[in-house]
Amino acid sequence: MSSNLIVQLTEALCCLPGVGPKTAQRMVLHLLERDRDGGTRLSEVLADAMVRIGQCRECRNLTESPLCEICANPRRDQRVLCVVETPADLMAIEQTGHYQGRYFVLMGNLSPIDGIGPEEIGIDLLQERCATGVEEVILGVSSTVEGEATAHFISEVLNASSGVRVTRLAQGIPMGGELEYVDGGTLAHALQDRKPL
Repeated sequence: MSSNLIVQLTEALCCLPGVGPKTAQRMVLHLLERDRDGGTRLSEVLADAMVRIGQCRECRNLTESPLCEICANPRRDQRVLCVVETPADLMAIEQTGHYQGRYFVLMGNLSPIDGIGPEEIGIDLLQERCATGVEEVILGVSSTVEGEATAHFISEVLNASSGVRVTRLAQGIPMGGELEYVDGGTLAHALQDRKPL
């Protein structure tokens, strides 16, 4: 039933997060049986993206140009820098429409077990950025163990080297959330980060 190419394509699609062998097989069969034009377009755009998309030289976000649109925009506030883990985090903040500063993308968290240290998350480049008139660094990292360790490390490094104000995104109860359904860790953060009314 299956040719070598079908097996190879199925295995290749399994590199995507959340895509197991069965889902990959369904995708392959759909493209081959019902949407060959879509498959061809997908392969062309994917090949082009793999060659042309790199990292912004200032913030490390994914872009086709040396500078991403945000770093190239003179209307963005250069005094405020939001540090996020991934380009997806940057996109989520941008979709709110409430942040007008610039970004720095770590491309992960500190994880010595996985061989990810300060160099891999770009701490040197972050320090250089902070020396160019940045007044506040907002840490927009997750509240996982790795995220907390990364936030603490960045805070220590920046407080020691640049003197910029380091803040953290507030974390806690979601709008409309009921306390009885909120997990203990989130509730603890909400209590810790409470604000006066």
